[in-house]
Amino acid sequence: MNGTDPWGVDDGYEDTGRHWHATSPTTRRAIHACMGVPEGAAGPEPHDAVRVVHPGVPVPWPEPGDLHLEDGGVVRVEQQLPPDLPWGYHEFRPSRREARTLVIAAPRECLLPTRTWGWAVQLYATRSRQSWGFGDLADLRELAQWSAELGAGVILVNPLGAVAPTLPQQASPYYPSSRRFLNPLYLRVEEVPQAAELGPELEELAAAGQALNAERRIDRDAVFRLKQAALERIFAVFSADDQLDRFCRDRGRPLEQFATYCALAAHFGGDWRLWPPQYRSPEHPAVGRFAHEHAGEVRYHQWLQWLADRQLGVAAGVAAGVAALVQDLPIGVDPGGADAWVWQDLLAGDCSVGAPPDAFNPLGQNWMLPPLVPHKLRAAAYEPVVQTLRALLRHAGGLRIDHVMGLFRLYWIPHGLGPAQGAYVRYRAEELLAIVALESRRAGAFVVGEDLGTVEPEVRRQLAARRILSFRLLWFEDQPPRRYPELAMAAVTTHDLPTIAGLWGGEDLAAQRALGFDPDEAMGRLRQRFSRAIQAQGETSVAEAIESAHRLLAEAPSLVLVATLEDALAVTERPNMPGTTDQRPNWSLALPGGREALQAAGLARRIARRLQRPNGF
Repeated sequence: MNGTDPWGVDDGYEDTGRHWHATSPTTRRAIHACMGVPEGAAGPEPHDAVRVVHPGVPVPWPEPGDLHLEDGGVVRVEQQLPPDLPWGYHEFRPSRREARTLVIAAPRECLLPTRTWGWAVQLYATRSRQSWGFGDLADLRELAQWSAELGAGVILVNPLGAVAPTLPQQASPYYPSSRRFLNPLYLRVEEVPQAAELGPELEELAAAGQALNAERRIDRDAVFRLKQAALERIFAVFSADDQLDRFCRDRGRPLEQFATYCALAAHFGGDWRLWPPQYRSPEHPAVGRFAHEHAGEVRYHQWLQWLADRQLGVAAGVAAGVAALVQDLPIGVDPGGADAWVWQDLLAGDCSVGAPPDAFNPLGQNWMLPPLVPHKLRAAAYEPVVQTLRALLRHAGGLRIDHVMGLFRLYWIPHGLGPAQGAYVRYRAEELLAIVALESRRAGAFVVGEDLGTVEPEVRRQLAARRILSFRLLWFEDQPPRRYPELAMAAVTTHDLPTIAGLWGGEDLAAQRALGFDPDEAMGRLRQRFSRAIQAQGETSVAEAIESAHRLLAEAPSLVLVATLEDALAVTERPNMPGTTDQRPNWSLALPGGREALQAAGLARRIARRLQRPNGF
């Protein structure tokens, strides 16, 4: 039977084939070292740093003191907490000792969506003739309008998090510098206030940007150079704005730190670990001096975030009430990026998050993302989690949590060891789930947990109890869609898996072989099972296979169904091929023909008709 040590390290795990893998002493020692645990330490203190309570339920309390409410009020506590506590993050201060306890007063369940359907969108790929080689927030606005006309209720968009403002630009949306702030590459430059003042200069830059649409492969570096040139010129003529000032006040210290990181990155590179020593800690006096001496550069990056927030808000506003924008939360951040710079003391910098070997990835996976240390995260009152959730839900009607099992445990791989030599580390799931439910209700947004891979049965039970939707894929499920759970988001495929056209026509298999993979058996079984599921007869065309797949998906009772835009255009390439980096253009292939081709595609409309639900969002 599995056990867990006081620091959260599991004794072992059971893989998808039900084989037991014990944690080696070497791995355990390495993980403890990554956590900063002294050898022989008994366990973290204090154990009562966080308490979860649910309003309406009296909670006995062990000692008298004052409960400082989130809204500034103070409640005297003697023997129990009051049952009518408002939702929020409160702080208990005992009378007889120096201590603090975070009291999370949270609803038991997340908000649920009405039964609906929608599109899974790689926004960078959904460019239009007006785009500068890269799908942007104006394209998202137009896509939302088109989707609403088709009856869609959700738009699930790829992570939009910021990357370092340096070259080369990071392509993967799941490797952000910050999960709390937006990537300015998504800005529609012509819609920036005072952009028109550039006149012919802007027209020349726009023409160069739109010329990038001639190549299907997205050149992020070229897009970055052009947009940076345009935005810096606009900022030079930009006059003071009360809305910008209010935005900076509202976003406060986190925005100031992020903008300071960006200014430092422009001088010293995107990886803070390689900066001059005095700038590696955001609390060092030298950082404050730098921010003061380069106030204009810091302001520029605050301005970019204000612009991106405005344009995202407009796109979400177009969708509001018809098609809800669903944001995507990556499992971690770039270890050299902005969030890791701010929260470096809470991260295990010498470990990475990944996944153990399984049938689809026999060597395991190392995502090169540093994990948060459980006891340090609790001691910080879960501030990184709260800030990140609030930022993502700011303009969203839903949230997809990538690798939702991370709320329960994460697979840590110490640097120098392979993925097969990692171990699972436990987190306080009750506390994290309470935060998710609280932020869901405050934002009026539903939550989806991507629960693919090695999943403990108890995880799905707890997610369902909290009304966090499961994520079910036709490619993975042995049972037919009509037997999927109601509390789920269901789809045929996702960004890391074959498109329908790629599977049906054999192009995905050929691409994997060309990369040196040996997928014949797995892909053969998948295609055979799919063929039976759609009852393919004779020479079933790719378009017929795609439409049949969505007819089958429509039988699912799941609350939310999603189709990919790649399938709506019968694209053969998947957005990302796990296990590759620069061997293929991951996250860098635009939809052929762009947004205009999508909106004219008969197949997209036929998919929409197949997925129509009796009750819209």
